[in-house]
Amino acid sequence: MSLSTHIFKHETLTQAELWHLLWRTGFGANLENFQGLKEVSTAEVIDHIVTIQPESESFQTTESLLRDVALDTQNIDDLKAWWLYRMQRTANPLCEKLALMWHNHFATSYAKVGSVTHMFNQNELIRSHTLGDFQRMLHGMSQDVAMLIWLDGNANRKRSPNENFSREVMELFSLGVGNYTEDDIKEAARAFTGWHVRNEEFWFNTLQHDTGHKTVLGKTGNLNGGDIVDLCLQQESCARFLALKLLRTFVTFDPTNEEVIAVSESVQTHNFKIAAVMSELLKSAIFWKPEYQHSLIKSPLEFVMGTYRALDAQPNYVNAGRLLKALGQDLFEPPTVKGWEGGRQWINSTSLIQRMNFATSLLTTDQVGRLDRLDDLNVSIKSDSPSITQNWCEFLLGNTLEASILQQLDQSIAGKSSEQTRQRIHYILTLPDYQLM
Repeated sequence: MSLSTHIFKHETLTQAELWHLLWRTGFGANLENFQGLKEVSTAEVIDHIVTIQPESESFQTTESLLRDVALDTQNIDDLKAWWLYRMQRTANPLCEKLALMWHNHFATSYAKVGSVTHMFNQNELIRSHTLGDFQRMLHGMSQDVAMLIWLDGNANRKRSPNENFSREVMELFSLGVGNYTEDDIKEAARAFTGWHVRNEEFWFNTLQHDTGHKTVLGKTGNLNGGDIVDLCLQQESCARFLALKLLRTFVTFDPTNEEVIAVSESVQTHNFKIAAVMSELLKSAIFWKPEYQHSLIKSPLEFVMGTYRALDAQPNYVNAGRLLKALGQDLFEPPTVKGWEGGRQWINSTSLIQRMNFATSLLTTDQVGRLDRLDDLNVSIKSDSPSITQNWCEFLLGNTLEASILQQLDQSIAGKSSEQTRQRIHYILTLPDYQLM
């Protein structure tokens, strides 16, 4: 079974379907997205999403200023602000969504690396391959300075091989548990000996590299680190491992074995080219299954940045970064080498209250952001329904509420005044449904 046998048949998307697509492939959807893509065919919308779009001049100017500030100050809060700006304002939200997925995949923490420059360079390495070739990304990551510091590359010497990177490249980066042996780990560690950092750059230390024969994943020879990466990529379990990652990020946290096989075949067919795989996945019936829509719990980043994006807010990005830390998703600070677990781990009694507090703060203070365009949005959001609340529900939730609840809300919060609009939005943002996408 291949993904191409499950092509989604609709010619154009309803607003609910467009909402599903834009939330899954980015950080929320603003009114401009809905208005600009509503009459475009499904295939054209998806092709647009998986194709790199030119960024606006204003985006490039602000992005470069925020980047330079972070690199000059070497303050990790400034680097977080730079990335949050990109997430909200980019013309390529899928790239940023994938960059976040790979950041979690190659989980590296500033707490140990200690360099904003190295964390920035790793982030840019990831971004350069988000819709490109996973093979090149994995090879690049094996020589990335932040990664080498994070996994103790300089401690990997021929007389005492350090297994940290060889273990993670198999367990977490390419194959998954059960698809390698402990001997594979030990022998691969020898192949990576001498892959060090010197003068803040990757350095192949020939004096500390083991040139002897090693046997890894069934192959014997004078293998080096690059050979190990290639061997991992050649295993069938690698495509399956990546398929599961993509499905859990974009479709469902619990895919069927049949669905994993279909995506893994796409990964192999397209030789790890992510844009082609994502195009097939988004056009497949798997992505559009009714039971998978509104089934993923929004991560803190998706919840916060999606709200900013939908309401066209002007965030305080530094404060937003601190809020995300409190919510459990601290950028550039994943909790372990396994990253954030996601799913139901995102929601507990404390984090749910913090999400509600964010909604209240955004709508009543300027602490986490300003809502300068709320009145304009209120005028622009139109629907066939006479219910103002339903109009906002369709925009923010992708669906609506029961008729009796809508009627009560329209009676208790009547009119389109600025205060009533904020009350209406606050109610929607605190609904359990708003925690899902």
